[in-house]
Amino acid sequence: GTLQSITHKAFGETSSFENYTEAVVNWASLLYQCENVSGDYQLVKLNTYTPLDMRAPGSVSGMHAIESAMDELAYELKMDPLALRLKNYAERDYNDKKPFSSKALRACYEEGAAKFGWDKRSIEPRSMQEGNTLIGWGMATGVWDASQMKATAKAMLTADGKLTVGSGTSDIGTGTYTIMTQIAAETLGLPLEDVTFKLGDTLLAEAPLEGGSWTAASVGSAVQAACVAIKEKVFKLAQKLKNSPFADTELRQVDFDGGRITHKLEPSKSIDIVAVMKQSGEVSIEEEATTAPNMLHQLEYSFNTHSAVFVEVKVDEDLGTVIVSRVVSAIAGGKILNPKTARSQILGAVVWGISMALEEESVIDNNFGRFMNHNLAEYHVAVNKDINDIEVIFVEEKDDVINPLG
Repeated sequence: GTLQSITHKAFGETSSFENYTEAVVNWASLLYQCENVSGDYQLVKLNTYTPLDMRAPGSVSGMHAIESAMDELAYELKMDPLALRLKNYAERDYNDKKPFSSKALRACYEEGAAKFGWDKRSIEPRSMQEGNTLIGWGMATGVWDASQMKATAKAMLTADGKLTVGSGTSDIGTGTYTIMTQIAAETLGLPLEDVTFKLGDTLLAEAPLEGGSWTAASVGSAVQAACVAIKEKVFKLAQKLKNSPFADTELRQVDFDGGRITHKLEPSKSIDIVAVMKQSGEVSIEEEATTAPNMLHQLEYSFNTHSAVFVEVKVDEDLGTVIVSRVVSAIAGGKILNPKTARSQILGAVVWGISMALEEESVIDNNFGRFMNHNLAEYHVAVNKDINDIEVIFVEEKDDVINPLG
C-alpha cells in the first residue's frame, strides 16, 4: 500500500487572446508521502472567452482526479480507502520541502470516520443493498491554501462606550460582518450590541478583495490590531485617573470584559470603560492598524486547510437515479471564529459539490464558442430535494504561525 510514484497530467482551457491558469497538479504532494511525483499542466487555447475563477479554482478539478485514483488503487489492493490514505499520510509539504504550520488531517479522518460509522463499511462492491437500491460508502480528502494578505482597519471608541470599526472589505455571504464585529468586541471586552463594523466602501481603510479564503485572516488581524491599539490607550488613560486602581499595574495584568477593566488577581480593582473616557475628558479615541504576513518567519512553512468527507450514495439499479443520502464533512481550518457562519459555508460547499458531481454541465456551441445553457432553467444545480443529511465537524487545530488569530 506504499505509494511509489504519482503522475498527474492536466489540460486546462484558456481563450485565444490571453492565458488563464489554475493550480491543478500540485495537490498530491501536499497530501501523500511519495518521493517520485510528476505534475504536467498544459494550456489549450480555445475560441471561447477566458475562464474565470470559481469554486476553489484548480483544486476541485485536481483533487477529484487524485482522490479517484486513490480509490481505484484501494480497490485493486483490496484495501480500505481510508487505510490507504493514512498509510501514505504526508507529514510535510513534498512540493516545497517544508513543514506545515499545522495539519490536523488525521483528526479529520478519525472524527469523520467515527461519526459516519466508516468501520461498518463492506469492502466488496455491490454488497450493500436495500431492496433494489445499491448503497455505496465513499470518502475523499480535501486541501486548500491558507493565506494572509496585507489589510488595514480603523477603529473609533466614543465616550459612550460605542465602538465603530471599518475596513474596505466586503461580505459575499460568508459572515464577514459578524466575525469582524466579534473580533472587535472580544478584543476590547465590549458587548456585541455596542460594536458596529463597516465595510463595502472605498473611503474605508484598504483591504484585499474578498476571495482566496483570506478575508478572516487578513482583515480580522487588522481589526484585532486596531482594537488592541485602542485598548492600550484606554488603559493608559485609566492609569492616569486620580486614585487610579491601576497606577502600578501593567496591561497584561488586567482583563477587558463586559465593558470594564478588571485586575485579574484583584477583581475588586475594576472600572467601567465609559467612566475612564468621561473622567479623562476624551470625546473619542481613534486608531488605524495595518497588518501583513511575517514573510521571513512564514517562508519556513506551508499553510493549508484540510478536510475529510464521507458520503453515502444510493443508486436505483433499474432507473439509475442517484441520491446522496448522507454526508459527513470534517474540517481542519484553524481557529473557528464563528461556528454558525463557518458551518453554513461548509454546508454550501457540500451542496455545491453534489451539484457539480451530479447535475452541472456547460454546453458550448462548437460553431460560435458560446455557452448555450447560460440560465438556471437549463444549467441545472442542486435544489432542496437533492440534499439530505449533512453533518459538519470542526476538529481542534491551533496555528500560531499563520496569523495572530490562528
